[in-house]
Amino acid sequence: MHKLARHVRFSITPFLADERRGYNSYASEPPGEGLSIFFDLCVELAGPVDAETGFVVNVLDIDEKVREFVVPIFAASIKEDFRRGRHTPLAAIAELLRLAWARLAGRFGLAKVNRLSLALNPYRKITVESEVSKMLYYSEKFEFAAMHRLWNESFSDEHNRQVFGRCANPAGHGHNYVVEVTVKIPGSETGLRMGDFERIVDDEFIGLVDHKNLNADVAELRKINPTVENIAALAWEKLVGKFGESALQRVTVWETDKTHCSYCGA
Repeated sequence: MHKLARHVRFSITPFLADERRGYNSYASEPPGEGLSIFFDLCVELAGPVDAETGFVVNVLDIDEKVREFVVPIFAASIKEDFRRGRHTPLAAIAELLRLAWARLAGRFGLAKVNRLSLALNPYRKITVESEVSKMLYYSEKFEFAAMHRLWNESFSDEHNRQVFGRCANPAGHGHNYVVEVTVKIPGSETGLRMGDFERIVDDEFIGLVDHKNLNADVAELRKINPTVENIAALAWEKLVGKFGESALQRVTVWETDKTHCSYCGA
């Protein structure tokens, strides 16, 4: 079973009656006019590969179906909220995603919709994994800078250099880390406020590691190598159980744009 994901970008201009056709789907289609609301919807399909084409489905078919069946419901809802001066909470966005799921179901042959994720901005997203489940997932990215050295005192100097390479540099080295924290929200965003969410992550984890020597300044990492794997596990340890009704689902840490690790608990 393969899982194929396609990002479909579109923009909605709240106060224009009609959305104009776009010609650059890389930016967004519809393109919006002036100041508009940008959406990035990731559609993940699960299904077998067609022996003749090598496709699960043609990704252009995903684009077409989203713009035909999903964009109009987002446009109608957003424009109505703006017209009434009404806030659109996470729960309402999740319901739009579930409606989008229902509109897309059965339109891709043997492939089925497996997950829908909507980027609220480049660093926040919400995800649904069923058209009927009331569970949704909220993810947000944070950054911190830190230095570390990878070294095992039980290894010889030569073996340390063989295993850890330049990361064994005696003076250490630094990274600009990115950490994404994902929580599972039961039913609605009740109990989750983005400002509170960010404060918890900042107080419980970011403040612990930001602009620190991870080997020397972080007690939990003094006796183990501060690898991206162990940093992800530490983030989980510090954050699990801290979000009230929302359960910690996953922590992902990027050491570079080529290397990241996710941790989901024991």
